[in-house]
Order: sequence, then structure tokens, then C-alpha cells
Amino acid sequence: MIYYFAIAFSIIFILFIINLVKKDKLDEKYSILWLIASIIILIVAILPNLITIVARKFNVYYPPSLMFLFAIIVLGAYIIHITVVITKQNKMIVKLTQELGILKEKIEKKDIK
Repeated sequence: MIYYFAIAFSIIFILFIINLVKKDKLDEKYSILWLIASIIILIVAILPNLITIVARKFNVYYPPSLMFLFAIIVLGAYIIHITVVITKQNKMIVKLTQELGILKEKIEKKDIK
């Protein structure tokens, strides 16, 4: 039963992400990670023994813990990526604000003379 739920969820999530991209609410570069994650969930739901096979290769005793490890690694990498993007945007905002202030000052000086 849980596998059917995972299949339905991943298909609905893929359609949701595609819809966000179509409506221009999500950039394509940010949607790729979510689409890959949904496809991985779909593959694991369709082939549940795949996790057991991968867990045996890594000598993991409890296969679901391997899934959690991968999820934590992916989410950690995504958080770092988003933090880098936010930092760049903040620096751009500061620079644009400073440039706008300089332009306003130049315009005010011309109006006074």
C-alpha cells in the first residue's frame, strides 16, 4: 500500500514542479533537484528491493537508514546551495541600493543648481 502512495505522490509532485516552472514561479535550475528527487522516489517505489541491494553493497544493516542518510546529504547540499544564492542576492541588493543612492544624490544636486 505504501508503495502505491509513494508512486502517486512522486507523480503528483513531478506534475506540481512542472506546473510551477510553467507558471514561472520556479526557475528551471532550481526545479532540477526536485525532479531528480521525485524520480528517485518513483524508482524506489517501483523497485523496493533496490534499496536492499544498495544497502548490502555498503554493508548497511537496516536499509531504510540508508535512504535517510541519502536524504540528509541531498538536503544538506541543497541548503548550502540556497545559502550561496541568498548571499549573492544580498550582496547585489546592497550594491544596487548604494548605486541608487548615488544616482539620487546626483539628480538632487542637478535640481538644486
